[in-house]
Amino acid sequence: MRLLVAIPCLDEAATVGALLRAVPVAFGCVGSVQTLVIDDGSVDQTAAEAREAGAHVIRHRQRRGLGVAFRSAVDYALAQDFDVMVTLDGDGQFDARDIPRLVNHLVETDADMVTASRFSGHRRPLGIPSVKYRGNQLIASLISALTGKRFSDVSCGFRCYRREALLMLNLQGQFTYTQESLLDLAAQGAKIEEVEVEVRYFPDRRSRVAHSVMAYGFKAGLIILRAYRDHFPLRFFWGMSALCLLISLGFGSVFFWHFAQTGRFTGFLFAGFLAGFFGLIALIFFIGGLFADMFDRLRENQQRSLNVLRSLNRDRR
Repeated sequence: MRLLVAIPCLDEAATVGALLRAVPVAFGCVGSVQTLVIDDGSVDQTAAEAREAGAHVIRHRQRRGLGVAFRSAVDYALAQDFDVMVTLDGDGQFDARDIPRLVNHLVETDADMVTASRFSGHRRPLGIPSVKYRGNQLIASLISALTGKRFSDVSCGFRCYRREALLMLNLQGQFTYTQESLLDLAAQGAKIEEVEVEVRYFPDRRSRVAHSVMAYGFKAGLIILRAYRDHFPLRFFWGMSALCLLISLGFGSVFFWHFAQTGRFTGFLFAGFLAGFFGLIALIFFIGGLFADMFDRLRENQQRSLNVLRSLNRDRR
């Protein structure tokens, strides 16, 4: 089995060399391991340090986002015909010696993807800021509710993917990929497992992905919203329709209650107008859901075609 260890980096010259040297050379059913660093527009010596440590480097001349860096890793893994890909953050928070745990779990459980979990069993790692911990718990609960599967950590960058899972991925987000990839694979019925790992938090480190928790939450939230809309359109649009219908019924009840009490519409005409407005919006969302569900069938056919084309390219090589 050939393994690719892919590490997206932004200004990680101080840590990437030591991290790469800690990656296991071979273990168990893995006969060969190659390391790849995706340098997403670093202004320090990240690329030079990675090459010195023996990694192949893909360099983005300017910062394009973690989501784009991940897609570069996926394209490389598929083009070079790797059987499994592990992604790892370049800051040294995760121990590269845990890579065999994820890969072995992938093989033993016949999973399509294995993600590391920092918070399994509701444990809180030492050093993590309270707002960051609560934010991760909130996003994990949201993704679990949307997919119908229980996840304790959906923002972790330490993951293991089988080649078949990489073929299934069709991501659009630029800012990040962690939540979108879970939604994408879960929507296609992929088997996803979690493995508990240890993580280190450095008190003086600032995030390379977002300057604040609020900014991260907003940008990641947009990606989650779009991914959920694309993969579960009927649920999304009919959920919005049901919400608008409830609001319409609420205003309508007030409007007709006032008429029943006074025999007049005056004074509460605003409730009648709002009831009609939200009722119309509910109808629009309902009809939009039917059209979106039809387009989703086309998207699924395009995804199958993409998978076939990727497989054909592999056979030709």
